Amino acid sequence: MKIGPVELGERPVMLAPMEDVTDASFRLIAKESGADMVYTEFVSADALIRNIAATTRKLEINPAERPVAIQIYGREPDVMVEAAKIVEEARPDIIDINFGCPVKKVAGKGAGAGLLRDVPKMLAITEAVVKAVNIPVTVKTRLGWDHDSRIIVDLAERLQDCGIRALTVHGRTRSQMYNGEADWEMIARVKENPRLSIPLIGNGDIKTREQVENAFDRYGVDGVMVGRASIGAPWIFSELTGRGALDVHTQFNLLRRQIHESVERIDPLRGILHIRRHLAVTPLFKGIPNFKARRIQLLQTPDPETLLRLIDEVEHEFYP
Repeated sequence: MKIGPVELGERPVMLAPMEDVTDASFRLIAKESGADMVYTEFVSADALIRNIAATTRKLEINPAERPVAIQIYGREPDVMVEAAKIVEEARPDIIDINFGCPVKKVAGKGAGAGLLRDVPKMLAITEAVVKAVNIPVTVKTRLGWDHDSRIIVDLAERLQDCGIRALTVHGRTRSQMYNGEADWEMIARVKENPRLSIPLIGNGDIKTREQVENAFDRYGVDGVMVGRASIGAPWIFSELTGRGALDVHTQFNLLRRQIHESVERIDPLRGILHIRRHLAVTPLFKGIPNFKARRIQLLQTPDPETLLRLIDEVEHEFYP
């Protein structure tokens, strides 16, 4: 599979863009574990053109994580064009446009999945961004706004006509948020459209190697994107890409690495706050009996050294 000049090999598995998750450390671990391409956190076009420091930091790329896509979102064509030009200067391999984020603070303001209710503006943004930059532009979106407006088959054609080089479809509507099951049959309908010639990447509920293979074999997608299953477990790509699951002690070491790098990148307090999202869902702590009190300790500890000590104790006690 290729996106413009970016060669991703056969049956690529990619890390999805996720706010407060896919920072540089997380992306690099995912890449080292087998992810064929990684995506940054969402980058607000409005914040980027205002030169907000926390937003511009999201443009920092480690050469070791390539190929990498920077994803932007916004609701006005001129702002998105200006932001795309700034992003291009950061030299990502791809610029991805977010037309899929369902959260109220994004979609409710007419950006992300909110543009599924204003397709002409979505297309205007897409065409303008494609024309403004010299690197491949891709789009990530959903099936539609709700069950009665699943427009993705026709929309995919129209986005292709705007010049995008690949399309990622999350198999839910905006109204579903992340509830229910992703509709891969609908994703397959997009792929079956004879007019669609760009690569199609499927996204939604992928957690196992078997599901990855099924996405390719049954639904015919060109690539698979994995999001929530990687939170707290960026090493999952080793299993999903067929390399085999990493042993548990390697996983613990990678979790410790995330903590160190989060603290170094931000500061001790905010670095710990950032990593709590991963601690809350990591499979390393699932299934351990009578673990509630220990979990509370792990999630409330503000000190990096104490947190690392507690993690060491869990590893030695439950994974000797």
